[in-house]
Amino acid sequence: MNLRIQALARAVPWLTPALFSLALAMPATLLPVQPAQAQATGLPDFTELVERVSPSVVNIRTAERRSTAGNGGGGMDPNMEEFLRRFGIPMPNQRPGPRGNNPRGEGDEDAMPRGVGSGFILSADGFIMTNAHVVEGADEVIVTLTDKRELKARIVGADRRTDVAVVKVEATGLPFVRIGDVNRLKVGEWVMAIGSPFGLENTVTAGIVSAKQRDTGEYLPFIQTDVAINPGNSGGPLLNLRGEVVGINSQIYSRSGGFMGISFAIPIDEAMRVAEQLRTVGRVIRGRIGVQIGQVSKDVAESIGLGAARGALVTGVERDQPADKAGVEAGDIILRVDGKPVERSADLPRLVGGLKPGTKAVMQVFRRGATRELTVNIGEFEAERPARRAAAEPNAPPAAAKSTLGLGVSDLTEAQKRELRVKGGVRVDSVEGPASRAGLREGDVILSLDNTEITDLRQFNATVQRLEKSRAVTALVRRGEWVNYVVIRLGR
Repeated sequence: MNLRIQALARAVPWLTPALFSLALAMPATLLPVQPAQAQATGLPDFTELVERVSPSVVNIRTAERRSTAGNGGGGMDPNMEEFLRRFGIPMPNQRPGPRGNNPRGEGDEDAMPRGVGSGFILSADGFIMTNAHVVEGADEVIVTLTDKRELKARIVGADRRTDVAVVKVEATGLPFVRIGDVNRLKVGEWVMAIGSPFGLENTVTAGIVSAKQRDTGEYLPFIQTDVAINPGNSGGPLLNLRGEVVGINSQIYSRSGGFMGISFAIPIDEAMRVAEQLRTVGRVIRGRIGVQIGQVSKDVAESIGLGAARGALVTGVERDQPADKAGVEAGDIILRVDGKPVERSADLPRLVGGLKPGTKAVMQVFRRGATRELTVNIGEFEAERPARRAAAEPNAPPAAAKSTLGLGVSDLTEAQKRELRVKGGVRVDSVEGPASRAGLREGDVILSLDNTEITDLRQFNATVQRLEKSRAVTALVRRGEWVNYVVIRLGR
């Protein structure tokens, strides 16, 4: 008992003698327990990881062939040549020599250094992954291994939209990387990069994952880190502490051209899907439905009854493309594709791009206060079409008087309706007050107000008269071939 009292006194020095008996009467499980001291943890040791993975990381040099004709700038310092070309100064003739005496003005070609980057070996037979911008425009690609061997590589394929490329060297028994699971990667987790910043081979830097799903690219949600990445690191691997590749170092945020604490990596699962297509067919085949999209703002979502800001706003539908044939309209908000939610507009091209051309998919869209499902036949990606602007016609109907929105509008002519492929709407002829502050312009076409489809000038005026002057009004506006929602605040 005395030992118990002494132990209790040391653990809880504030107990008075009068309280000892009460404390001793308490069950042992209720007695205060002194918390254990947290054990200090040290920083991770990357040495073993570097020794194991470094042989799989390569340096990539590229070159392009330039003519060295006698009447050109052959033999001139490349920096001076670029300076003269940028400022439109004629190239000075070089002294005649063996290459300058070609009577046809033709010359030999020299391989001029073009750039340097990094890459990593995917397989023992010489397939290497890097960034597309590292090898873009290159006539010659040289891969340097850690054992100083230099091998010529051929470009298997490159995809500019994801910035992923695959090159191949003729070799066997090469050390190759292990591919990790990006879904297991957590914000705050330690990661490491190996590459050739500024041409300095096998440089190792480390940091943590700062964020995931960063929308800096059209088709990719990037991994953001604070790992030091500089020119030349492009195409190198981002590794977790298990030595697995989780990303390709691709971009930096910088105002000076150097590292400023923010870098971005392509998730390896996305990159591997692209690489597989590059290896098998030499290009990436993507699905496409033929829409232009924009963000859904919080104000717009609330004013049209959508609630949370989600989905992709259709700002334009290309004629005779899959979305047009499926009945998608400008102003629709696409909420789901093939059963998968579209949380942000950037999700839509990724989801559609991942679908196989020729297959069917069900899309859920929000239109004028209600959701509906449309079935679309997925097409194959093609070049975007330029937009046209619908101009006013000389014989357009006269403008109406200014409304409380600050708009002077008129009916569309039949020719304008045919050009815009709309059934109705009114053309904006003049703008002031609330409409001007909301960003409307002369020539815009108003397709709906307050979730009400506008067919003509008479309906527009009737709808405006029903509006409450103290609240915001949402207008679906077409400008050229693109549409967007605009919030007009009447109470200002």
